[in-house]
Amino acid sequence: MKTIWIITKRELNSFFDSLIAFIMIILFLGFSGFFTWISGSDIFLVGQASLRSFFGIAYWTLFFFIPALTMRMLAEEKKSGTIEMLLTKPVTDRQVILGKYLATVLLIGIALLFTLPYFITVAKIGNIDAGATICGYIALLLISASYASIGLFASSITTNQIVAFLSALFIGIFFHFLLQMIGSGMKGLPGQIIMYMSMTVHFESLSRGVFDSKDLIYFGSVIFLGLFLAEVSLSKRNAYN
Repeated sequence: MKTIWIITKRELNSFFDSLIAFIMIILFLGFSGFFTWISGSDIFLVGQASLRSFFGIAYWTLFFFIPALTMRMLAEEKKSGTIEMLLTKPVTDRQVILGKYLATVLLIGIALLFTLPYFITVAKIGNIDAGATICGYIALLLISASYASIGLFASSITTNQIVAFLSALFIGIFFHFLLQMIGSGMKGLPGQIIMYMSMTVHFESLSRGVFDSKDLIYFGSVIFLGLFLAEVSLSKRNAYN
């Protein structure tokens, strides 16, 4: 864990040193704040003390922002050759993957912390459902962690950042739209299985305040699979070299 934490701090510092972290946080707060408070918010149009509109906006904002964060993490290092320098040190492929992954998740967590004033403000306006709000934040963290693992895998299979970004987006679209479209058009057990694989279904369930273990299992499985495939991809490349 000490080695993983060292890599995590290195990556987190690189985010802030290159201003990527500041840009991401400012843009995230700008988009989510504008659409939450100005553009069709439930808070003012419906008079409902809820952050459902924020969770919906953050859901889509993070869908694009996280692949932009992860696209360089392995692809750029492989292209520049710095990944070879890192792997010559006494670290394993798994430690490299986990360190970079945790740095991404921590940065997202920091961005979400800056939105806590939204909750405080809405709570002063009306009686907000604290349980549903907590579940909504958990849903955002889990789906962000899933995005990060998918983004790392996409970054591990190429040396081109744009290809890594587009690959992560395509995989995300598959889990968000295609599975739900296919599953909704099928009946019986096959349709239920495909719908269960849809990331949107699990996010919406949690963001409504329904805390179900099957949602946790689903996101945990996606995270594990993404990190596992990223490690396999990195280790295969090392084996070829």
